[in-house]
Amino acid sequence: MISSLDGTVLSARGQRLVVGVAGIGYAVAVTPQCSLAARVGSPIALHTHLVVREDELALFGFETEAELDAFELLIGVSGVGPKSALGVLAHLAPSELARAVAEQDERAFKAVSGIGPKTAKLLILQLSGKLAAPAPAAAAKGSDARADVLTALTGLGWPERTANDAIERAAAAAPDAAGTTGGLLRAALAILGPGARQ
Repeated sequence: MISSLDGTVLSARGQRLVVGVAGIGYAVAVTPQCSLAARVGSPIALHTHLVVREDELALFGFETEAELDAFELLIGVSGVGPKSALGVLAHLAPSELARAVAEQDERAFKAVSGIGPKTAKLLILQLSGKLAAPAPAAAAKGSDARADVLTALTGLGWPERTANDAIERAAAAAPDAAGTTGGLLRAALAILGPGARQ
C-alpha cells in the first residue's frame, strides 16, 4: 500500500496533482486548498490513502496526518465514499470537523456536495468519540487576532477555508506571533505566498 509520497509536483489541475517520485508520476486526488498551494516543479510531501476497487486504483493525498486520519474515519461511515470524504475536508479542517461532531452541528455539512441531512446525522452519530477533542477556545486576544486576520485575508481575495488553514498553520509555527494581528497576518501571508488566491 502507498502510504506516503515525497517528490516533485509535475502538474496541478483542479483537485488532482501529479507527483513525480523516482521517475514515476502518481496521480493524487487532493483538496482544493492543497492543489492551490502546490507549485509545479516544487517539492511536496503527502500522506496518502490508496483506495482499491475492481476497476481502478485511486490515491488520495493529504498534507497532514490529521487530515489523513479524518479521511479514513469518514470513509468508514456507511454511505460516505472517498470523494465525499474529500469534499468534507475541503470545507472543514480536522479541528472544525471534530467541533461539528462534538456540537452535533449538522449545518456545518450543508455546503458539502453529496452530504445531505441524513448523511450529516449519520456522520455525527458514527464519528462521535472517534475524533480528537476540539481544542479549547483561544484566549480572547488570540481569538480577536485570528478573526481580524481572517477578515483581512478574505478581503484580499483568499477563500475562507484557505485563509483559516493558513492561520492555523501560522499560529502553530509561530505561537509568539499568534496573539497579535500584525504578527499573525505576516506569518499567514508567508505561508500563503504569492499567487495562492483563486
